[in-house]
Amino acid sequence: MPNTRSAEKRLRQSLKRRQRNLLIKADLRIRIKQLERAIKNGEPLEKVRELYNIAAKRLEMAASKGVIHRNKAARKKSRLMAKVNAYAASLAQTGGSAEEA
Repeated sequence: MPNTRSAEKRLRQSLKRRQRNLLIKADLRIRIKQLERAIKNGEPLEKVRELYNIAAKRLEMAASKGVIHRNKAARKKSRLMAKVNAYAASLAQTGGSAEEA
């Protein structure tokens, strides 16, 4: 239990920030899983790129708010883009349509 008024305020602030951070992290996990699931299910490349853009934006927003470190955001974006590029290359080899992949 906090003993001073300033400690009480810090407790309130930290609880509020913790709730915000949990929501942002949960949203990040959802967006990344949506992208990976789209790649796995053979969605059209346009949809995969759209999902990547959403996930990348959310990663940048989380890094700017301090929820995750900026290097972690950059690393995750890089790895996701590598998956998208590999998926695009596999589509190009098989003829360009997601149904054939």
